[in-house]
Amino acid sequence: MIRVGVDVGGTFTDIILERSVDGAERQVVVTKVSSTPHDQSEGVVQGILKVCGIAGLEPGAIDAVFHGTTVATNMVIERDGAKVGMVTTRGFRDILHMARHKRPHNFSLQFDLPWQSKPLVRRRDRIAVTERIMPPSGTIEVPLAEDEVKQAAELFAKRGMEAVIVAFLFSFLNNEHEQRAKEIVKSVLPDAFVSASSDVVNTIREYERFSSAAMNAYIGPKTSAYLRNLEGRLRANGINAMVRIMQSNGGISTIENSSELPIGLLLSGPAGGVIGGRWTGEHSGKVNVITIDIGGTSADISVIENGELRIKNPRDTEVAGLPVLVPMIDIDAIGAGGGSIAYLDPGGAFRVGPRSAGAVPGPACYAKSGEEPTVTDAQVVLGRMDPEHFLGGDLTIDASLSEKAIRKHIAEPLKLSLDQAALGILKIINNNMALAINANSVAKGVDPRNFSLMGFGGAGPLHSVSLAEAIFAKDVISPVHPGITAATGLLVTDLQYEYTHSTLMVLNDASDDDFSRVNAVLDDLIARANRQLDADGIPARQRLFRNVAECRYVGQGFELRADVPQGRFDKASAAAVIENFYNTHKQVYGHGFRDQSSEIVTLRVVATVAVDTLTLPKLAKGGRRNPQDAELYRRRTVFDNGEALETPRFQRAKLLADDTIAGPALVIQHNSTTIVPPGYLATVLDYGDMRIERKG
Repeated sequence: MIRVGVDVGGTFTDIILERSVDGAERQVVVTKVSSTPHDQSEGVVQGILKVCGIAGLEPGAIDAVFHGTTVATNMVIERDGAKVGMVTTRGFRDILHMARHKRPHNFSLQFDLPWQSKPLVRRRDRIAVTERIMPPSGTIEVPLAEDEVKQAAELFAKRGMEAVIVAFLFSFLNNEHEQRAKEIVKSVLPDAFVSASSDVVNTIREYERFSSAAMNAYIGPKTSAYLRNLEGRLRANGINAMVRIMQSNGGISTIENSSELPIGLLLSGPAGGVIGGRWTGEHSGKVNVITIDIGGTSADISVIENGELRIKNPRDTEVAGLPVLVPMIDIDAIGAGGGSIAYLDPGGAFRVGPRSAGAVPGPACYAKSGEEPTVTDAQVVLGRMDPEHFLGGDLTIDASLSEKAIRKHIAEPLKLSLDQAALGILKIINNNMALAINANSVAKGVDPRNFSLMGFGGAGPLHSVSLAEAIFAKDVISPVHPGITAATGLLVTDLQYEYTHSTLMVLNDASDDDFSRVNAVLDDLIARANRQLDADGIPARQRLFRNVAECRYVGQGFELRADVPQGRFDKASAAAVIENFYNTHKQVYGHGFRDQSSEIVTLRVVATVAVDTLTLPKLAKGGRRNPQDAELYRRRTVFDNGEALETPRFQRAKLLADDTIAGPALVIQHNSTTIVPPGYLATVLDYGDMRIERKG
């Protein structure tokens, strides 16, 4: 079995190949190539061909390709999606404009409302038709005016719409009108991307449901085209492997499902890093981990507590300021990476990011016409990145260009030395990242003193110890392949689908009829999941189902997830859900209420299929201190306190289990460099990961 994971970042595309040899021993090969922003599939295929060359394999021998992509995310951020038309209930045309009538910043006079300033569906393209479904049972009060739907579709055809959504009030109770309208639109616009809100998110809350459907349609045509193009490019290069795509919820899905519901890809890229971080924590003996994935453009932060991924609360699931009611791993992203540009603003303040040099032109040292100083340039100037070992020598960099850029734009205007200016760049970017980590941990009830900080991505281990000091983390973990951790996560995740249905029911006084209603909904959701898994060719014995109730106390505005016991839902099940919800509420908010009635709002079925997971061989035992055969040379390096020291470089590939490296030191490998500052000790763990902590 030969599997390849490919994660596309803003600057580099990371690739990992795993090959089973003789059914037991496994070969793992990793590499990086520059990303190709104009068409990510080019970089993906280049990377796969390169890793096959390193492994001595023919591309046609690959059995499976797992892919994490930022195509959908970039489309939303850059507002480069499709022209979308909307058919909706008469009188509710402006729901997407009014939203929740909530100001994003209560006391600010200067703020942007992205759903109004940059709407996914323009007002002129939102057409209202006659129909009405009534709560609470979903009865049809006013029949669907099919002629009006056809007229709307014909108007969209004249306007050249690439996608159309059908979003009616209360369709989560009865989607008959939505499905019929969808059929009519498809008959008029057979080549358009057409979807119904009940197909995308079949839940309560009309604004969030309409917004999610609009988002799915906005990114749908180009995302599905990208996935088809990727598949075609792979086939053209002799790669006929099964292809799976990383989802925002941490699972993987098929190209077909991802093309139909691309909204599930909005955090496809960052999700792989968190999954890889959890996997690294497991074989490092760490269940409480704060992960930070620092690439060339952004830093993605998440918390793993007791070995569990944290899923965002529905009220927080948004992209580019727009709500999307799909499950997402709780990840915060900020514009901080190796390509973040340092500059002086019009007021003379020293700033770093969020603007990035990206892959093109890249940092000044890349010699690709980039002239502005970046975080990577600061690392080069301070001697923390050696030109001859940058990407293992695959990418040539010019240290003199880094010095020139920092001197011209920062050092001379602020009358600082070159080292002071470069250290200033790092202090600012580290402070920005530390604040973001605290917002994702301390502000959510997590004490970093009980957690290990795991920095990965190409730039992660360069910043890890400084960030751990800033947030008072217990210690630092540098993964065995830091720059490839997100791609590694693609090979350790499961196939996963989630299906939802809004089912309002107060648990405390539920009747037998209520229990029957819940069982009917769960049976339907499981049947839908089985139909998808049948289409994927998954044997029944490999399927796992987890039932979840999204609950709130009666009168609350939003829900939290609570597990539902397996088997038929009855009085005992209701009591268990009440208890699970109480425990979750107490964990999230610090309190719960025993005397308040608990209410189910949405039922969710999570269908998973365990896949063959990545396995690394254990290293041979070493137990050496600063092993001489792993030392490459010594070179001047400036540390955070401004001290310049002749610092040894160690080749990570030559380190063995239980070897220790006493700071100051740099540990060099193809995809990253790990800093061990003075006063710190790095210990190599069984699988090649390193634990870095203060000396005794």
